[in-house]
Amino acid sequence: MNSKNFALLLGIVYTVVGVLGFVPGILSTPPVGAPDLRVDAGYGYLLGLFPVNVIHSLVHLATGVWGLMAARSLTASRAYARSLAFLFGALTIMGVLPGLRTLFGLTPLFGHDVWLHALTALTAAYFGFRREWAADVARDRERRAA
Repeated sequence: MNSKNFALLLGIVYTVVGVLGFVPGILSTPPVGAPDLRVDAGYGYLLGLFPVNVIHSLVHLATGVWGLMAARSLTASRAYARSLAFLFGALTIMGVLPGLRTLFGLTPLFGHDVWLHALTALTAAYFGFRREWAADVARDRERRAA
């Protein structure tokens, strides 16, 4: 798998997850003791596991659409992967810090989101920074020339 396929796959996954965040039947009510949010529109647990709200779902949707657009080019897909590595790495760290786990009450970053963000960051780092990128570019050029 190269960075274009990674961007396409992640783009599809995050677009679907973003859309699902707006489907009320898929969201469960936050449990007792869940952190309060200032933006509580769409606040719930996606599939009963992942805390989301309208802002979180919009970010998922934007991340997905960005991935679908980046999948059109190796250079763009690599930049996408590198950007996600840093962005989701920061979200992972914020999700474990008590003062930042709700991004000042704007969106939930805690719970199962922490490991999901960490997995996304690590996978994105692999596809964004791996050394085989030059070989991927050469293969992509050969495919287009054929």
